[in-house]
Amino acid sequence: MTRRNIAILGSTGSIGRSTLEVVSRFPDRFRVTSLTANASAALLREQIARFRPHTAVLVDEEGARALRGTADGSTEILSGAAALEEVVSRPDVDVVVSALVGFAGLRPTLRAIEAGKDVALANKETLVVAGELVMERVRRKGVTLLPVDSEHSAILQCLRGEDPAQVTRLYLTASGGPFLRLPPEHFASITVEEALAHPTWKMGSKITIDSATMMNKGLEVIEAHWLFGVHASSIEVVVHPQSVIHSMVEFADGSIKAQLGVPDMKIPIQYALCYPERPAADHARMDFARLGSMTFLEPDTDRFPCLGLAYRALELGGTAPAVLNAANEVAVRLFLEGRIPFPAIHELIGEALGAHRVRRDAGLDDLIALDAETRRSAERSSVRTLSSH
Repeated sequence: MTRRNIAILGSTGSIGRSTLEVVSRFPDRFRVTSLTANASAALLREQIARFRPHTAVLVDEEGARALRGTADGSTEILSGAAALEEVVSRPDVDVVVSALVGFAGLRPTLRAIEAGKDVALANKETLVVAGELVMERVRRKGVTLLPVDSEHSAILQCLRGEDPAQVTRLYLTASGGPFLRLPPEHFASITVEEALAHPTWKMGSKITIDSATMMNKGLEVIEAHWLFGVHASSIEVVVHPQSVIHSMVEFADGSIKAQLGVPDMKIPIQYALCYPERPAADHARMDFARLGSMTFLEPDTDRFPCLGLAYRALELGGTAPAVLNAANEVAVRLFLEGRIPFPAIHELIGEALGAHRVRRDAGLDDLIALDAETRRSAERSSVRTLSSH
């Protein structure tokens, strides 16, 4: 068996760390040739010592200089955001795991596709911002793009062997986050610590807040539209607090296929890296008797307006999802910094989306400029929004 060379964008994040766990289980299948991180120099140093990649990137320049001083010379240490695009296009890379957070993942993911690399995509914002552009390049370059998100991996698994023309509906399941049953009048006093206490998954701070607002599920609806070519009206979100069913597919005859499993990101990561094979692994198994029951609820878009905003952006199309994403990233950061209350997240996003004039011919440079302008505008709007609370 020929080993595939893996580059991991965001190796120190939760997805990146889980990917390295999966890779370490299959030394005969994979070799890590590139690792990248934003500023987590200490953890990146440990990963370099263990996996001995050809190249490592620390975006933080100062941290990279310190890292070079402690490296033994067998790994080339690069720095700066531009280095992310360089390493994914190198000939010693076969597969790129795109696990960066937010808009930062777009350019290196596109560069990997242009360089003819297969992509395991955990950075949903890449498709939210530039879905049409990304999928066009995937088709043109003939590369494979496979989802890592548990929901989209579940759909991919349910579609194996099926005729896409017979698909009538996709069901994305959502845990509901930490505030599923919190009375709406308490939302204004939600603390950062409370919002970061997810009941099911252990994730980074940005995606955890997105789960608390249900924006994460909205972004996944947009991602599913591009991955599977299904119209927004045929993509439904179902709240499933146990997080055992990861998603479902309904077919023309009324049959529904569901993919189930313990909430462990290593399983969809392994599926994406080993596709279409399913090599044995020692991941945790379901205990249905202990689980007892599974429950399902309709999402409350009055309580969680971000989900409705995401559907609205997808309906508007063009550049609207890019604006949604940029405003959300700013709003989440401001909340995490304690600068705005929890309800102001959806207010800032709604204001940005309402003020935007949609374009349908935007290229990459246009999207980059729009992202920057939306962020500046959202920062200015936050001052007005805060004064109203």
